[in-house]
Amino acid sequence: MKVKDIAGSFRWAPFLPIQKSDSFLTMLLLLSKYRMKSLPVVDIGETKIDSIITQSAVMHMLSKCIGLPWFETWGKKTLLELNLPVMKADQMVNEDEPVLKAFKLMSKKGVGGVPVIEKEGNRPVGNISLRDVQFLLMAPEIYKDSRSVTAKDFLTAVRAHLHIKQDSSSILGGVIACQKNDTIEDIILKLDNTKIQRIYVVNGKGDLEGVVTLRDIISKFVQEPPGYFGDFFYGVVPSPENSRV
Repeated sequence: MKVKDIAGSFRWAPFLPIQKSDSFLTMLLLLSKYRMKSLPVVDIGETKIDSIITQSAVMHMLSKCIGLPWFETWGKKTLLELNLPVMKADQMVNEDEPVLKAFKLMSKKGVGGVPVIEKEGNRPVGNISLRDVQFLLMAPEIYKDSRSVTAKDFLTAVRAHLHIKQDSSSILGGVIACQKNDTIEDIILKLDNTKIQRIYVVNGKGDLEGVVTLRDIISKFVQEPPGYFGDFFYGVVPSPENSRV
């Protein structure tokens, strides 16, 4: 199988582009409710992609809006006031469980990352994302035992591998966390400054209570007017559970 075989199977193959004339609302809805991770920007009649807008880029833009009057009424709200976080108990792995369980769980649940929980208790000790699957092949000490290596040993081996290669990665740092009384402004700044996709919510004891993603924040920022996209997405992209958009 080649890339073209996969691309041709997708409804919007090879991608769903937007134009510079499209509204800001369209962009935010596609990146949140309709679960796009990035949006190529194209000009009609041109044969090239002008730029690509990502969720992280939107988060950076929102961080620059902090302090503006229109933003403050929303940005000062806490996670608790916005009914965040939302996380199911089965979307995590124990540090002693096989790391392959983490990747299978992400695939099954359609999430981009899962927390690694300490052996005894509910404290997050790390995060494994979909893009970390590359280390199953790149790091020799992991590759030879990829079917049996635990989530804890995977994190340890990846960090050692990255130190040797002098590569930077969010996996090198500790768990980025917040609490339910933190404001959306606080969360946006943390996500933007650390360039990560999700932040874990813990209680006063450090126990995991949930996760907030870039998509969660963008989803709280917009609502889709009735019939905005017509029937273009009908039956193709399901609305997220408990969605307000």
